[in-house]
Amino acid sequence: MPMDSAEIEELIKAAIPDAQVTIKDLRGDGDHYAAEVISKTFAGKTRIQQHQAVYKALKGRMGGQLHALALQTSEEK
Repeated sequence: MPMDSAEIEELIKAAIPDAQVTIKDLRGDGDHYAAEVISKTFAGKTRIQQHQAVYKALKGRMGGQLHALALQTSEEK
């Protein structure tokens, strides 16, 4: 069953409360999304650590309910 973009945003914001999240459905199928996540909590973290924080927020849905996520993360300035 596909994921709704609002659910993705809610999961990320629950784990990273200050996050600014932008989600785009790339194919209109609920399986392929692009996400931009900006947060102060990413300060001093590598890009890999930032992505890991977002994937952890998705609580195991990556690769199952959520097939593909093109992810961009950055520190809020």
